Amino acid sequence: MLGERKSSRLAVLQEALGYSFKRIELLEQALTHRSAVRAHGKVPEGYERLEFLGDRVLGLVVAELLVHKYTHEQEGELTRRHTALVRRDTLVEVARTVDLGSHLRLSKGEAGAGSRESPTVLADACEAVIAALYLDGGLDAARPFIERYWTPFMAAASIPPRDAKTALQEWAQGEKLPLPVYSTVAVEGPSHEPVFTISVAVKGMEPLAARGRSKRAAEQAAAEMLLARVRDRRSG
Repeated sequence: MLGERKSSRLAVLQEALGYSFKRIELLEQALTHRSAVRAHGKVPEGYERLEFLGDRVLGLVVAELLVHKYTHEQEGELTRRHTALVRRDTLVEVARTVDLGSHLRLSKGEAGAGSRESPTVLADACEAVIAALYLDGGLDAARPFIERYWTPFMAAASIPPRDAKTALQEWAQGEKLPLPVYSTVAVEGPSHEPVFTISVAVKGMEPLAARGRSKRAAEQAAAEMLLARVRDRRSG
């Protein structure tokens, strides 16, 4: 009975992925957090190694899609688009769209701590699933999944995204100032879901700090706050 429920759940996920696995153990590994390996020993390893491979497969396919879609853009513009598309936030949104969290294998402790909704866990598992698709069916299996779920993000950005850190750096360079300096002020919360407080300083301005679920997110938020102060000075 338990086996039938598991098979049914995996069938639902495979439908969302748009692919039926020949080696279902690859999908099972992609869904297995290291805590479940230690607790149950049901699979030889968790998804970490798959995550490593999936990151590269995603990067390749997204790069290919961008080159074909934006034929007149230069390397810098394509790079900004690529960075936005392969970052953790995008992976998390895709993972939530296919309801990946409900299929994850976690220890009771991790499940109780809310790891099914952890952005870090969801992003890592999503990359692992991409690797599982690739290992089971090559790019012919991985590419359709990536095209299906990443194309809407591509379509939503009419111009290459320009993140706050880049904008702040370009402003500082334009003002002949040293580059912004980012410092970690604090790291709070549980290890599986930390919250970072990062400050940013530019010569001649008071440092500002912001919080985020990752260092990158906190740095971006701090940079945006400092840019807002720059805009206020200009308008004032």
